[in-house]
Amino acid sequence: MAFVQFTKVSLAFGDRDLLKEVSLNLATGSRAALTGANGSGKTTLMQVIAGKRAADSGERAVEKGCRVSYLPQSGIVHQGKTLRDEAETAYAEIYALLARLEDIGGQLQSADERRAAPLLEEYHRLEERVESSGYYTREASVSMVLTGLGFSSEDFKRPTEEFSGGWQMRIALAKVLLERPDILLLDEPTNYLDIEARAWLEDWLRSFSGGYLLVSHDRYFLDVCVNEVYELFQGNLKRYAGNYTAYQQVRQVEIESLMKRYAEQQEEIAKSEDLIRRFRYKASKAAMVQERIKRLEKMERIEIPESLKKISIRFPPPPHAGRIALTLDKVGKSYGERRVLSGLDLTLESGEKLVVVGRNGAGKTTLLRILANIDSNHEGSARYGAGVVAGYFSQDAAETLTGAESVLDFMEADAPSSLIPRIRDMLGAFLFRGDDVYKSLSVLSGGEKSRLALLKMLLKPMNLLILDEPTNHLDLQSKDILLDTLRAYTGTIVFVSHDRAFMEALSTKTLELSLLGPRLFYGNYAYYLDRVTTSSATALSNKGQGVASPDAQTARNAVAEREAGKQRQTLLKRLERQEAEILVHIEELETEKARLETELARPDVYSSGEKARAVKARLDETAARLEAKTAEWEVKTAELETARNSA
Repeated sequence: MAFVQFTKVSLAFGDRDLLKEVSLNLATGSRAALTGANGSGKTTLMQVIAGKRAADSGERAVEKGCRVSYLPQSGIVHQGKTLRDEAETAYAEIYALLARLEDIGGQLQSADERRAAPLLEEYHRLEERVESSGYYTREASVSMVLTGLGFSSEDFKRPTEEFSGGWQMRIALAKVLLERPDILLLDEPTNYLDIEARAWLEDWLRSFSGGYLLVSHDRYFLDVCVNEVYELFQGNLKRYAGNYTAYQQVRQVEIESLMKRYAEQQEEIAKSEDLIRRFRYKASKAAMVQERIKRLEKMERIEIPESLKKISIRFPPPPHAGRIALTLDKVGKSYGERRVLSGLDLTLESGEKLVVVGRNGAGKTTLLRILANIDSNHEGSARYGAGVVAGYFSQDAAETLTGAESVLDFMEADAPSSLIPRIRDMLGAFLFRGDDVYKSLSVLSGGEKSRLALLKMLLKPMNLLILDEPTNHLDLQSKDILLDTLRAYTGTIVFVSHDRAFMEALSTKTLELSLLGPRLFYGNYAYYLDRVTTSSATALSNKGQGVASPDAQTARNAVAEREAGKQRQTLLKRLERQEAEILVHIEELETEKARLETELARPDVYSSGEKARAVKARLDETAARLEAKTAEWEVKTAELETARNSA
């Protein structure tokens, strides 16, 4: 069994211990994820495992002949070869083996019996390695991997320098997969993949015979690909059995315990420091004060990283708008002879959250540019409803952020005055923590600029958000914060994403773009996948039985689906409206409860028995109503969650 093993590996950058006696074992069959807060050292650990970076101390043991392949997050550029020829360089090690086989063959022709025996043994060993490498089926393997990762057959002959940065990383991923190593290290492999390529990679990893370690910010991808999670936390590495969701459940309990112990320790520290201040200069208390000082000095302080601090952010409420947010009438678009959109009709009501799906090149980004009025050169019409104010986010937005202005100044410049006190929290949620807020725009990376552009847009009061890949460059915690915020947002959203968990949780309708034309599904992304899978299975069954699929039946099915979808949407809207009304009542009762508590604390009230009893009675009544309304809200939330899942 091939393996890579690390024992008590440590690495420091300056005075910061990035790895503290970390131990890890990866072997054939390992299905592991590496997680941790942004900046915790995940990439550094991957580089140490891959042998790209030396540790300060510890042991690294690799079984003889074990091949380890590593894919970094970014920075790989290919040039000088066609796509197919570049992909075939994954077999470079095999070319060396073939050369050695040829050399041994030549030696065998003149070798005596004594020399021939070890040469034959080596020849057979190398021949087995070549055979198991897939070299003799490389033509099919290269085509299969490149196609699975989204390249077309026409791309195979293109020079690699013609491909953009994201596609360059797909080429690098293809080469790593084609190497068929014993241990595979993938650092953010899904960053540049669309939903179809991610699904293909999931299937490939499930059938991979070696072991792998993944770093990814895609929760669904991790859930289906791993059965153990290693968390890097404050330099320490801990293993959790199970997929990512199982890890999160266990980790949540641990974090709650940590936060409780932190709060208790902070309370103890505050009491000790107060006691020291009060009695420091009293001779009779000197011994006690010194004992408290020594206790504080010896205390092992619990530290809470920024990444664990719960952040909840809310953006400005959307302006009031009419019932219809957006109407498309026969929208079409071509690039030369290439048709990407044709005859698209769509009506979107206020408050709906539409995810646009389709294969790479199907026209998703083109449609969003049309909706945002960035592209006006199209067929048909795209009209906003009364009072609609739209905001558009795309990855290109990062290119406009330049200059010496700091991140904090940039965000505060146009922010509503009510949000300025919360800007630091919002920046923290989008991974700008500590001194990062004082960085100038000119030194930010492309990912940092993208996150900042998204946050800047969300600070403006709008009732239609058009979002193209909003979760790119966000870690899992930041995605959760953004998802919670967008789900609570009462305006309309049209978005494209390649994060399946995000798509399923946010969407209420799904628009599919394909060569066969657009199709609207009255449910979230999970509902869309279920319908597509069911339709495909039915079509295959009918084909096998020789049953035709009449147009009339297809039309009836479409009508039935639309009607069922409308009923689901009506139910969802009613439940969402009821939930919002309950939340308003809860807020009013909480305000009234706080007012009565303040009133009860006034001297003129608590000193008068009659007044105090009257206020206390109203306070008890309000608290009971609040408790009942909260219980009602919990029931309504459960109903809403059930309705969303069934949609």
